[in-house]
Amino acid sequence: MAGVVGRGLPAMGRPALLLLVVCAAGAQGLYFHIGETEKRCFIEEIPDETMVIGNYRTQMWDKQKEVFLPSTPGLGMHVEVKDPDGKVVLSRQYGSEGRFTFTSHTPGEHQICLHSNSTRMALFAGGKLRVHLDIQVGEHANNYPEIAAKDKLTELQLRARQLLDQVEQIQKEQDYQRYREERFRLTSESTNQRVLWWSIAQTVILILTGIWQMRHLKSFFEAKKLV
Repeated sequence: MAGVVGRGLPAMGRPALLLLVVCAAGAQGLYFHIGETEKRCFIEEIPDETMVIGNYRTQMWDKQKEVFLPSTPGLGMHVEVKDPDGKVVLSRQYGSEGRFTFTSHTPGEHQICLHSNSTRMALFAGGKLRVHLDIQVGEHANNYPEIAAKDKLTELQLRARQLLDQVEQIQKEQDYQRYREERFRLTSESTNQRVLWWSIAQTVILILTGIWQMRHLKSFFEAKKLV
């Protein structure tokens, strides 16, 4: 799948973290496997004031048929979303198939985590679950046929609405890119300043060490001459 740059982090007691870099102008679909108590998280870079819609469905592993089958309605999935500051934006319990929506209020990397809170997996799925996840960001999250029916828009009016939404999304992406560039510039300046001060400190230490060695050697040779 295009746009995925990630790998699981093996750690005891910690959720496997998948790094999912999503362009705000597109939608991404994928599936992954989780265990009974396993938690999967995704990192998405989202501009400010941007709507995100996630659709998912689950399948349980059938040991006898050795295939994934649709999950039972009693299976529960918990979805939690955190903004770049670590603040919880969304934390809600859903069923075996569902849809979650949130709007970003801070530009940057948002963490989306999913995990099952049902112990029925251990009995019926051998602790193995497949989750199909589709994330839509920005103007792709809009349901234009539904908007046209609700607002009674003509085809031309709907097309104009789509173009306006696209322009607005492009502006948000440009603002977010400038925000990232500004953060990178500040980080670079801070790093360069620290390197400069560290270099100055090293130079001063070397000079002081040289002076001390010269005095020590001078005293040593003078003592040898006296003997």
